[in-house]
Amino acid sequence: MTGNGAFVEVDVAAGRVRGAWRGEPGAAGASAAFLGIPFAEAPVGELRFAAPVPKAPWAGVLDALEHGPTPQRGDPGITLIPEPSIPGDATLNLNVFTPSPDAGEESPALPVLVWIHGGGFVSGSAASPWYDGRAFTRDGVVVVTVSYRLGFDGFGWIEDAPSNRGVRDWLLALEWVRENIIAFGGDPDRVTLAGQSAGGGAVQTLLGMNAAQHLFHSVYSISGVTTDVTHERSETFGRELAAVLGVEPTRVGFSTLSEERIHEAEKEATAMTPATLPSLLEHGLPLGPTIDGELILRPTDESLAAGVGADKPLVLGTTDDEFSMVFAQNARKMRMIPKSFLLRKLGMPKQTMKPYLAANAEVASRGTARIGGRFLTDRMFRTALLRTVSARQDGQRVAADAAQAAMDRGVSAAARSEAPTWVYRFSWPSGVFGFAQHCLDVPFFFDCLGSPIGMDALTGPNPPQELADDVHAAAVAFIAGGDPGWEQYTEPGRSTQIFDTPTSQVAYGYRSVRPLL
Repeated sequence: MTGNGAFVEVDVAAGRVRGAWRGEPGAAGASAAFLGIPFAEAPVGELRFAAPVPKAPWAGVLDALEHGPTPQRGDPGITLIPEPSIPGDATLNLNVFTPSPDAGEESPALPVLVWIHGGGFVSGSAASPWYDGRAFTRDGVVVVTVSYRLGFDGFGWIEDAPSNRGVRDWLLALEWVRENIIAFGGDPDRVTLAGQSAGGGAVQTLLGMNAAQHLFHSVYSISGVTTDVTHERSETFGRELAAVLGVEPTRVGFSTLSEERIHEAEKEATAMTPATLPSLLEHGLPLGPTIDGELILRPTDESLAAGVGADKPLVLGTTDDEFSMVFAQNARKMRMIPKSFLLRKLGMPKQTMKPYLAANAEVASRGTARIGGRFLTDRMFRTALLRTVSARQDGQRVAADAAQAAMDRGVSAAARSEAPTWVYRFSWPSGVFGFAQHCLDVPFFFDCLGSPIGMDALTGPNPPQELADDVHAAAVAFIAGGDPGWEQYTEPGRSTQIFDTPTSQVAYGYRSVRPLL
């Protein structure tokens, strides 16, 4: 490492990179940003539908002063998180934010947060100003944000192409972190994976993946839902898309088409409409991590129930009304629609109706749109959380039994077979929407409420800094010390942190979801 005024240079395995200081080096709160470092060769030409190839060494010093190209192309339209698109081919890159790129061997290595962005596996960008690691570096954490292939290029079935190309991108990025993060002052043995929405699903997928276990220490999942696309569904979607586009479902066939043409077709095929909503609720997204029998051997919850990831501390939670915004703009028009009619249309079993409405009486009192949105939230996110926690508890019993059996045979068992689980809800109502909608907790996690870009449209004016202090501090405590600061989620209390003003703890904070289980 060498410093040169506002710049700082670090040696990584493939060569030397130049980043920039934010603040005076050595001053309180100063950090360095290294943007757009390629961890793989550009996925173009023969590499377009291939597994990622590690970046070849370069000569000289590579400038890492601006965000690299993003797999997201063009204007994504109105989104809840500002995530810009940046043109270019070298989309497999990452950003590193560190308070101590000049740490010597005598300095203690810092904990690391690796962030995987959301966007339904078809959109999103690691270049969001909200994902800047400034607040975490202030608190002694090195942050890495990862770019990965999206949509069909990243996750679509192709007859003669490797499966789960986007997942392979995550794995290679994590291998890069393991090999290089010490050069930025980070500890490769204290890596926490975190992500929101599809990113939360991504880190849960990695938690349940045998091949990924050596690459991280703990997981923080924000509004995460695993896709677990079946191989059959993935192949059907791939063949149907090829037919629509008029090509063979092969690498040669799809390679004759531009990214833009494929993106247009996949966007139309995956559009969320009243007609497609029931199928989405029943089967989930058609593009995302796929059970391929190679990387992903089984549904994630089944892997967790088998004991995979049992030794990794886990925090997971949701906002209270992730998808209530789907109906919010039509709330007035929906006042005359009976609540039971809408819920039945959304797939609620008749025998579940009465107990569910009773358990959610306060929300139901606010109208048909709100209870419909709460049901979507529960069906897509909150029941999934409880099933994941239950599977993990089963898996930890399996791991504990295996450890005991090993000791009984005189074989040394792992030092830790049952890592803790913590559960939270983010309940503070947005000043714009009047409820805690999808993505609302992200700027609180990153402690970036002062961002001039996009904040008011999500939070409304004057979001509570004291809540950001609570959410961010819990994340730092977990990343740095392995405990977010509230009681673990164990039977029978099932303690749940409620992030609101004020923040509190309650027993079984997801009780209202129980009628759906």
